[in-house]
Amino acid sequence: MLRSQNEPKLKFGVVIPSSRRHSCSSSSRWEHYMQCDGSPDPSVPQEINTFMSLWQESKNDDIEFVIEKGNQVLNLIEKLDFLLLDTPPNELMEDTIVQYQESILALQCLLHQKYNEATEHLLKKANTYADSDSGNMEVVIKDKNVTFCIWANLKKNPRYSTKVTLFQMKNGFDLPKTVATTDVAVRILHTHYDHVSPLRHIPTLHLKVETPESKPELTVFYDMKEEEEEKEGEQKCGEDSYLVIEKEFVHVAPLQVATDEKEEEIFDENVVDLHQFTPVGGVYHIDALKLPPQAKQIKGWTMVELLDVGLETYPYPPASEETEDSTYPCIGVTLRLLDSVIFFEEPVVARWDSAGEQWRTDGISDMKYKMKEKQISFEMDAFYTIALIQDAHLHMPYQSWELRPNGTDELLFTVVTAFAEVQMQIKGNQCMLSSITVEGCEQLSHLTGRWTSPIDLTVALKRAGVNIFPSDYSHKYVCVNKKTPLAEVTAYEQLALVASAFAFSWSKWNLASGQDQVVFKVSEHLKTEAVKDEDWSLYMFSGQRAQRLKISETSEAFSDDLEENTEFHSTLVHMIKDFASEEAIEKVKKASCLFIDAVYQLLIATRVLTYS
Repeated sequence: MLRSQNEPKLKFGVVIPSSRRHSCSSSSRWEHYMQCDGSPDPSVPQEINTFMSLWQESKNDDIEFVIEKGNQVLNLIEKLDFLLLDTPPNELMEDTIVQYQESILALQCLLHQKYNEATEHLLKKANTYADSDSGNMEVVIKDKNVTFCIWANLKKNPRYSTKVTLFQMKNGFDLPKTVATTDVAVRILHTHYDHVSPLRHIPTLHLKVETPESKPELTVFYDMKEEEEEKEGEQKCGEDSYLVIEKEFVHVAPLQVATDEKEEEIFDENVVDLHQFTPVGGVYHIDALKLPPQAKQIKGWTMVELLDVGLETYPYPPASEETEDSTYPCIGVTLRLLDSVIFFEEPVVARWDSAGEQWRTDGISDMKYKMKEKQISFEMDAFYTIALIQDAHLHMPYQSWELRPNGTDELLFTVVTAFAEVQMQIKGNQCMLSSITVEGCEQLSHLTGRWTSPIDLTVALKRAGVNIFPSDYSHKYVCVNKKTPLAEVTAYEQLALVASAFAFSWSKWNLASGQDQVVFKVSEHLKTEAVKDEDWSLYMFSGQRAQRLKISETSEAFSDDLEENTEFHSTLVHMIKDFASEEAIEKVKKASCLFIDAVYQLLIATRVLTYS
């Protein structure tokens, strides 16, 4: 029997998920106004343009000032990124996307320009930074977002070792001897962020359930008021009035995201496919630079030759017709990897091709990776901008997942992959990384214990090399458990709705249930300890019909037979209510809409029902 017309009426008061947030732009502007720190609002073109123009006019900034100012620029870029990611599609107009991305690119360009100007300013007084032992300039500056290393060949001694190690950072390089007698400087600017790769395309459609114009969306209303007295008679007849779910025929948008760009296939094996791979640990700008004339003391006067040419790169290998067919020694490079990222496999070293605007692997050779020392060495045939590339889908498909409530509007979300166990805590509308366990050891302690938004948490984990968030192209590189959008997306909505009092977990039978059905384990859970195996029940949901299965997780074969003394329901919420205690129902009724939205955001970001 399918119960739909006479389902019990649960009265709740919020619409999920399509209208779940207020205007992000207005909220962002209000938060910015309340900060009162004098920084511009990046979403306002006049303010951000004024900010950039004023810094553009400022000259001779030293490197310490640029690093400090750069942190403010990075904060502005993060705010724009957050607006692009968090604003609902119906509020994000195409001209707004263009405006935000143009501002991001302009800020990135200005920041790198300022690093070049500060480098030139520093090299003009390289003599003052001469090392007492080698006589050459060595400067290392480390900040939370950037590591700046520069070496200048002041002595030009051919007998001096061409292998330079900057011991403070364990970064180093081995210069060819042909360069040892020239006015050359080498800069390793390690930005812990990536401002080199192309900006990601912002989709015009998101994964969601839609309804025809003439029909309402799946709507769940929340209020905390008790039922009116005149409805008591209806309650006595067995029609409990907690939930009112308005549900008409549901039309589901395709899972593919609509884009205006035609997908280009990559035929060159040396080109890195950024849909499949991703840079991790930032970008290393390794540049050979011409050393500007140094100041000289002559009869009490300080004299210096001034050249108005800006920061000049040192050409290597030299470009000339006579040496076109000549071969030049490679440059050896040793890099210390960040402690704030994890490489689960040996990374691929790639160089940036500015002409083709792509990462390439040719021109790099003799790579040696020391995982315990977090160090990588390689040789390159010229000076390049370098990134360490990792497979973006290492953690997919997941091995298991679990949602387990452990307090009021609070739960623990666990995703287990082949390499790590990731635990995320959700409380109210905030979430945090509880732990990442790799081979029995906890990692990324700098990220754990910090409350943030779901969007910010996903960005932070991706940057740290822990990508458990499928992209629009992930299904091409991962063997996914295909499910229809109606089943998958509606399940996430309903799981989030009752997650305050019920635990959910992965089931092996989800692989056998077909594309139109999702299967998962369910258990009422009002305590904080782990769920016992015997407390789990199996539920199957199609988006329009829910049922409790007769089989268990240990059964020998899959069967969609209905559990005895149970019946079909049109929603998962009503199905679970048949077996729920009064305490659990009351907890569901009192759940915060912000908590429900946070749970939904993480479920739709990880897509555990198709990527497990």
